[in-house]
Amino acid sequence: MEELAKKLEEGAVKLHELDRILGDSNRAAEERRRYLERKTGVRLDAIGRTVIDFNKAVGRNIENPIGAAQIPIGVAGPLLVRGQYANGEFYIPLATTEGALVASVNRGAKIVTESGGARARVIKDGMARAPLFKLPSMIDAVDFVEWIRAHFEEIKRAAESTTRHGRLKEIQPFIVGNNVWLRFVFETGDAMGMNMATIASEAAAKFIQENYPSAQLVALSGNLCVDKKPSAVNFLLGRGKTVVAEALIRREVLSKMGVRPEDVHEVNVRKNLLGSALAHSYGFNAHFANIITAIFIATGQDVAQVVESSMGITWTEPREDGLYVSVFLPSLEVGTVGGGTGLPTQREALELLGVAGSGNPPGTNSLKFAEIVAAAVLAGELNLILALARNELARAHQALGRSK
Repeated sequence: MEELAKKLEEGAVKLHELDRILGDSNRAAEERRRYLERKTGVRLDAIGRTVIDFNKAVGRNIENPIGAAQIPIGVAGPLLVRGQYANGEFYIPLATTEGALVASVNRGAKIVTESGGARARVIKDGMARAPLFKLPSMIDAVDFVEWIRAHFEEIKRAAESTTRHGRLKEIQPFIVGNNVWLRFVFETGDAMGMNMATIASEAAAKFIQENYPSAQLVALSGNLCVDKKPSAVNFLLGRGKTVVAEALIRREVLSKMGVRPEDVHEVNVRKNLLGSALAHSYGFNAHFANIITAIFIATGQDVAQVVESSMGITWTEPREDGLYVSVFLPSLEVGTVGGGTGLPTQREALELLGVAGSGNPPGTNSLKFAEIVAAAVLAGELNLILALARNELARAHQALGRSK
């Protein structure tokens, strides 16, 4: 090891080569860490403590590992969910460093459960990838789109030849001048499906170019998918799961907290709807991203996809018997297989929810998971609006979110 350390210092061996040289990614992670400690004088003991087996993670989840980041996981619940796939009480794992967040979702879950639970439905399901093609002219672009429509079944076969679970549902064309985006939309089973859709789209694009030579592929992703960016197209057409959750909070439950349905509704309309409209926000809500990020980290989702997954609308209506509240999430991108879902702590979190791995039939676990996430977002959203209506937001953060 002394000889290896010397080669690292001299630059004869690169950090990324250690896995191959040592044949053991756990040892490679340790050697990288030791090298950095010598180089910087910083002790990395806490980073080095992890349950992750890097022999399984390297090449799948990480490159050049030196250890792991530890984020506290709290639990909120029980939360009663009445979905098409998720039925019963669930304890929601939330990985966060923001004090008061778990308490907020927990109180919301209690209120929702006391009022009969949250109803949830996935109303649309499809992961999108949008290759960009260049044609000689706009006329050629229009003809190209007509050809795509006429040859959908052949393109579908080419795309689906790359996957066991992926199914091409539709191709949504967009034309600007001589540019054509083909937004491929796939069913992806229990996987979030971005990689599946990308590989399948590449096969479809290859077939298209071979059979329509005047169409030149500019980029396999033309930014109309839209991945990891807020966008109107995902808000309107959806990407991943489009989910709605709702609950009717009984008037007497709110009365015990010193508020009326009308008070909570006014906060929602003036803050979430009017305030967001003035800001031209894609999030007409109080804090979807808080709950979604915490669940994503806990369960091994692609955290960068919180950008589009947290777009959405909170809707309220004061009624004679209480407060109707719903959340609309047009682009919730979740999966129960693939990505980080196989890492040890993340898999346990999914097991806690009863959605780890592939469902029976395939696809049902990710749909169940999406319903649970939407119900948790509803609980967290309701509680924050209540806190604002009761003017207790600052007090909660002072009590739970500051260093003592």
